[in-house]
Amino acid sequence: MTARFLFIANGNGEDSIAAEIISRLPAGYAADAYPVVGRGRAYEGLAPLVGPRFDIPSEGWRHTKGSVARDVRGGMLSSIRPALSFLRSARGRYDKVVVVGDNVGPFLCLLAGLPIDVYLDVFKSGFAHTYSAPERWLIRRTCKTVFTRDAMLAETLARAGIDARAAGNVMLDTTTYGQYDATARRTRPLAIVLLPGSRATTGESLALQVDALRQLPPDLRPDIFVAVAGGIAPTTLAQATGLTHQPPTSGETADLGTLVGDGLTLHLATGVTGNLIEASDVVLSQAGTATQQALGLGRPVITFDRPDNRRKRMADEQALMGESRELVPQDATALATATARLLSDSAERTRRGEIGAERLGPFGAAAKIVQRLLEP
Repeated sequence: MTARFLFIANGNGEDSIAAEIISRLPAGYAADAYPVVGRGRAYEGLAPLVGPRFDIPSEGWRHTKGSVARDVRGGMLSSIRPALSFLRSARGRYDKVVVVGDNVGPFLCLLAGLPIDVYLDVFKSGFAHTYSAPERWLIRRTCKTVFTRDAMLAETLARAGIDARAAGNVMLDTTTYGQYDATARRTRPLAIVLLPGSRATTGESLALQVDALRQLPPDLRPDIFVAVAGGIAPTTLAQATGLTHQPPTSGETADLGTLVGDGLTLHLATGVTGNLIEASDVVLSQAGTATQQALGLGRPVITFDRPDNRRKRMADEQALMGESRELVPQDATALATATARLLSDSAERTRRGEIGAERLGPFGAAAKIVQRLLEP
């Protein structure tokens, strides 16, 4: 008889993490996926979707000021009743329940009376912010086992009598690799990968990153790669940057061609973020999960700080990432200056990269989570 698990996740990044764990389940185990927010595209070909679908303006992205208010205006509160109705109906139907994300999942499960076998908290960090007393109470009431991203958090929960395990940063295990030879495209001493993100501001972010690269002196200009999120057309990026799109010629499945102009050549690829990061020396990133993946792989990151970012969220992130990520104003000249400085200093690149790998790593959490799920 096949054991069946229910995976609950509340956001696109969380869906990717849950999908990675589902993909590692051995024969004899199956999973249903309940994406609390969004369409759940990460589960295509892996697991059937269950539960009500609901889209919110933020797509679960909480970096921007006013995102919660916009979601409420967008009808977020109306999604709670159908969500609870489904979760109540799930009681007793699954061998195990897994929740991925922040404390929204455990809170909904508490209201629905649905016990959680494994809770994977992908946000909190002992470097930035630990659990409040109400959060510890919530976790103790709802969760059998919690996986945290670092030992400091696990120790905090263990002192509260919770089975907490520090397995590493599961976001790193979702780093995508595929058929794309970035190294073969290298012609210069250094390389940069641009991670413009996957949301509505992708084109705007890439345009500013490209404007910064235009300002680099010719002797510092690196090879340039761009990790293009699924669903974003290269022609859209060409229009945003003022560059010309040239179609791919390599035959590699991830190759999206190049953007050329103003002495720059941007190599576009999709679904191979790991390939691009590992082939590069510096990362300019406006992404969420991919920023952490770059840092975990030991690459220093530079991010421009949008004025509409939530100050608390940015401060928490910076406390976690430390000097491995440099924040600069949303200005092409400021970004160019920081980029030139880092490209010119190999020792500083190494130092920052080591900080990122230490704070954002290690890899290997997904395998440990699967091992726990297979326990009786």
